[in-house]
Amino acid sequence: MTALTFLSSIPIWVYIVVAILIFALRDILQKKHTIQHNFPVLGHFRYMIEQIGPELRQYIVANNREELPFNRRQRSWIYASSKKENNYQGFGSDQDMNEAGFVFIKPAMLPYKLPLDHPHHAVNGKNPDHYTIPCAKVIGAYHKRRRPYRPHSVINISAMSYGSLSARAIESLNKGSVQFGNYHNTGEGGLSPYHKFGADVVFNMGTSYFGVRDHDGNFVMEKLVKMTKDNPFVRMIELKLSQGAKPGKGGVLPGSKITAEISEIRGVPIGKDVVSPPYHSAFSDVKSMVNFIEEMAEATGLPIGIKAAIGKTDMWEQLADLMVETGKGPDFITVDGGEGGTGAAPPSFADHVALPWVYGFSTIYKIFQKRNLTDKITFIASGKLGLPAQAVMAFCMGADVINVAREAMMSIGCIQAQTCHTNRCPTGIATNNKWLESGIDPALKSERFHNYMKTLAKEIIEITNAAGYEHPCQFGMNDIDISMGDNNRTLALADNYGYLKTPVAYNNIQELLDCSNLGGKNAPVETIA
Repeated sequence: MTALTFLSSIPIWVYIVVAILIFALRDILQKKHTIQHNFPVLGHFRYMIEQIGPELRQYIVANNREELPFNRRQRSWIYASSKKENNYQGFGSDQDMNEAGFVFIKPAMLPYKLPLDHPHHAVNGKNPDHYTIPCAKVIGAYHKRRRPYRPHSVINISAMSYGSLSARAIESLNKGSVQFGNYHNTGEGGLSPYHKFGADVVFNMGTSYFGVRDHDGNFVMEKLVKMTKDNPFVRMIELKLSQGAKPGKGGVLPGSKITAEISEIRGVPIGKDVVSPPYHSAFSDVKSMVNFIEEMAEATGLPIGIKAAIGKTDMWEQLADLMVETGKGPDFITVDGGEGGTGAAPPSFADHVALPWVYGFSTIYKIFQKRNLTDKITFIASGKLGLPAQAVMAFCMGADVINVAREAMMSIGCIQAQTCHTNRCPTGIATNNKWLESGIDPALKSERFHNYMKTLAKEIIEITNAAGYEHPCQFGMNDIDISMGDNNRTLALADNYGYLKTPVAYNNIQELLDCSNLGGKNAPVETIA
C-alpha cells in the first residue's frame, strides 16, 4: 500500500480531530491570550462574538430607541428618506415623552397659510418636489467683505475631509449638493478634486493648513489666495479652532495612508506620518487671531468664520469685547457639539471633552447677545442636528444655518458600524481601501443624499408652518418646551437656558430667493445691497 493510498483511506473526521488538537496545542503553548490558553479552541469564539457584538446589539438586541449615537428609529428615517421609501410611523409615538430632555414643539392654533403664489404652495394638489429655504442672513455683509455670501440652503454639509472619507463618498456628497443647492464643507484635509463637481464649497482650514502650507507646515497666504481665485466656487473660509470629537487635540494621518494624490492635495510628503498640532502657528492669542481673520478676508474677499467646540468662555468674552471695540472679527461662528464626530478620537475626548451642543451654543450666543453682536454674526450649528426636531430646536435657540455630517453619511449608505478609525469601513465611506470604496456608485448615492436633504427641508418647513411661521429664522425660545423628567414638569427653552433669541430681520421667503446665490461654479458674485 502506498502512502497516498494509506492517507486516502483515513476517515475525514480523523483529519478534523488532528487539526483541532494541533490548534488546541498551539493555544495552550501561547502566552498572549489567557482565555485561549485556559480554554483552547473554545476561547476563540469569545473574540469572534466580541467582534460582531455591535452588529448583534444593533440588529437583534437593542430596541428602536436604545442605540447611540443614532438609534434605529432615527437611522431608519434617514435611510427611507434617502431612498424615497415610506418614512412614516404607525400607531403613535413609541417615545417616553416624560423622560428628561424630551422636546415638545408647540404648534399654533392656526398654521401659517401659504399664499397661492408661494414657492412652497402645492400646485394642482401636488406638493413641490424641492423645498428651498435660503439663509435669512448674508454672511460677510456687516464687515463689508468683497464677496459676501447668502447660503441657498439653511441645511448644509459639515466638515468631512477627503482622507477621512473616501473619494467616492466625497464625490457623492458634492454631486448631491449640486442637485439640492447646499454648500459642501471640505474638512481640514484640503480642497480635493472630489469637491469640484459644482457645489458651493466652504474651505475648512485647521492647524496643519493642508493645501495652503509650506513643507514645514506653515501657513502661506499666497497659496490661499491662489486657491480661492482658481476655484471661485469656494465661497467662505472656516478657521477650525477645534471640533466636537477631540477639541484641543491634533489629528494623525499615518504615512501608509498618504497616497500621491493626498500628498499633492495636503502639501505633505509621501510615506511620512503627519501629526497636526493642537494649536495654530499663524496666531497665538485672540487679538492676533482677529488680525489673521482680517488679513485673509482682505486678501481673498471672502467671509471668514471660526469653528470650535465649547468649553471655557474667557477667550470668547475677549473676542466679543474686541469685536465691539474694533468692528472686526469673524463673519460666522460654527459651534460644534461635544457629541459630534465623524472620524477617530480617543474615548476620553469623544466622551468627556467639550460641552454638548445645546449648552455650548446657548453659552456662546448669550456672550455675543450681551454685546449686541448677534445680528452681525451668522451662527452655524453642528452636532446631531440632521433630524427635523433637532434642527428646529437649533433654529429656536439662534442658529441661522445647520451643518450635518453623520446623517449625510447615513444617507449614502453608512450603517453606523463605528469602524471609521480602522480603515475597514464596510460601506466604503470612511476608508481609503479601494476594494471597499468600489461599492459606492456616486450617481446613485448623490441622488440618495439629495432625497434625504429634500425630505429634511420639507419636514422642517412643515413644522415651521405648523408653528405659524414661514421661515425657520422666525422660531423663538418659547416655541419649544423641554421635559424636566420630574412630576411631568416642562420648561420653555427661554426659561431653561436663560435668554430670548434676538429676532432676525426678515420679510418673506420670496425676497430671500430673489437675492439668494443659487450656488455653483458659475454663480454670480453677490454685492452688498
